[in-house]
Amino acid sequence: MRFENQVVLVCGGASGIGAETARRLGKEGARVIIGDINLDGAAGIAADISGAGGQAIALHYDQSDEDSINQLVQQSVDNFGQLNGVFANAADLGVVHRDGDVLSNDIEIWNRTLQVNLTGIALIIKATLPHLLSLGGGSIVCTSSAASIVGEDQRPAYAASKAGVNALVRHVATRWGKQNIRCNAIAPGFVVTETIDKNFSPEALEKMLKYTRAARLGECRDIAAMATLLLSKEGEWTNGQVLHVNGGVHYSN
Repeated sequence: MRFENQVVLVCGGASGIGAETARRLGKEGARVIIGDINLDGAAGIAADISGAGGQAIALHYDQSDEDSINQLVQQSVDNFGQLNGVFANAADLGVVHRDGDVLSNDIEIWNRTLQVNLTGIALIIKATLPHLLSLGGGSIVCTSSAASIVGEDQRPAYAASKAGVNALVRHVATRWGKQNIRCNAIAPGFVVTETIDKNFSPEALEKMLKYTRAARLGECRDIAAMATLLLSKEGEWTNGQVLHVNGGVHYSN
């Protein structure tokens, strides 16, 4: 029960990594707010947590809209009276399939990707940080990506947004670390989420496995384990880091 008497906001918690992290937080005693643009999905995860004996609520928000983000944070505090941690996991993956290269990308692809994936996370931090500081500190965990450092031939907007997240967590840790604010990022490897499981053939999954030193591909629980560690008191001496949880894949940067 590492999170007893703690309140944690999970942004992008309706499915995949966010949902698994929310469930784990609930099992470990946290009161969980699940924010997502998919309210029905978030409500389903909140019901799972409550059905298992935990406490959770679902709130709708749009990460491309500052007012919506501010409302999400205020509603979270209104419901539970405090905020001790934040998992900023949401990103717009719907635009990734159009994120070709720097020559072919329309400006709309850049604007949408950066607005949601980077500016949106900055606004989440801006809105939640005063509440964490008012309690003497807290932990913020953001979802990054290996794309931020590997230099792919596609997805430049996505890669730039995640590189920005890496810079952002270092800024927050440096600026407020002495005030007991921790801010870290997790860069997942290839994780088999519900969407990937539906859209990748067994042959494609086997090919991806060849790129890792591990005996299996990643699962949402692998990232949830790291996220909960960083959000907990046990992770209090880790700050300003980008942790690659990827089954042993090595990237030079």
